Amino acid sequence: MKKIIISLFASLFTLLTIGAISLYWGYQMLLDYGQQPINVTEAQELTVKRGTTFNQFIAVLESTDLIKDGWKLKWLVRLKPELAHIRSGLYEITPSDNIDSLLAKIVSGKEKSFGVTLLEGQTVKEWRQVLATQDKLVMQADVFQQILLENGDDSGLPEGKFFPDTYHYIAGSSEKALLNKSYLKMQLELDKAWQGRQEGLPLKSAYELLILASIIEKETGKASERPWIAAVFINRLRKGMRLQTDPTVIYGMGDRYNGNITRKDLRETTAFNTYRINGLPPTPIAAPSLAAIKAAAHPADVDYFYFVSRNDGSHVFSKTLTEHNRAVNKYQRNR
Repeated sequence: MKKIIISLFASLFTLLTIGAISLYWGYQMLLDYGQQPINVTEAQELTVKRGTTFNQFIAVLESTDLIKDGWKLKWLVRLKPELAHIRSGLYEITPSDNIDSLLAKIVSGKEKSFGVTLLEGQTVKEWRQVLATQDKLVMQADVFQQILLENGDDSGLPEGKFFPDTYHYIAGSSEKALLNKSYLKMQLELDKAWQGRQEGLPLKSAYELLILASIIEKETGKASERPWIAAVFINRLRKGMRLQTDPTVIYGMGDRYNGNITRKDLRETTAFNTYRINGLPPTPIAAPSLAAIKAAAHPADVDYFYFVSRNDGSHVFSKTLTEHNRAVNKYQRNR
């Protein structure tokens, strides 16, 4: 009897040992399965539709040959039930992804990010063209005007009031949400510049500072010259001189501009032709950068009234018309 009991215990121990080894092996197999790479050779998109169950998600992965042995994933999620809480959205799968990293993206809702760069020195019209080419961005009519109105601006003049930068969004985001960030950022930076501006500037409002900054932006090819360009315009405004800057003429010409400005264009009276009008034009002529805004708020302490391009992005600055004419002859007329 004693031998029978010992034999039974030995058999039970053997069975338990085999069972434990089997469980450990199965557990380890599932953990190893999570480290298996996703079957892609280049980045591609994966859409998880709203309401997709985990089993349906596995079926999508198998049907697109992204994974094999989907049944293992069903068991893996039993060990880690938190992995079953997948979120809908558009995700990017890369060759470096494995099953665990892909699930981590989808459980955390880390959707694929898209970016659009709205350049300084460009107009609202040019930005509209850029935005219209963006993938997965929901477009809206009259979006610039809508944002102005929703922020209490009923001027109908969006030019220059949106901050140039690179903005990131996920699939299905609205153009309006993106541009609202741009608008609010510009208002914040402009207010900071206006409140901290140099004393005695011949500018009546933050909006006039924005207008001047837009002209500085269009006239500057070399970043270090922005404060000097700003100083020239500020000095001219103080003396009651016309700004006489070509970018304002070009803006006033609109679609008629073909790359050249003629004498007739310079003589034409438009609201933006600073060869014909006194002071600043009525609106900005482009989106100024933060550097241009800061230059307008803090122009260099120089007594220049003129500048002319050297044709390499830099300028020659002059105090008198005689000096300026010599520079023009050297760098423009003889050219």
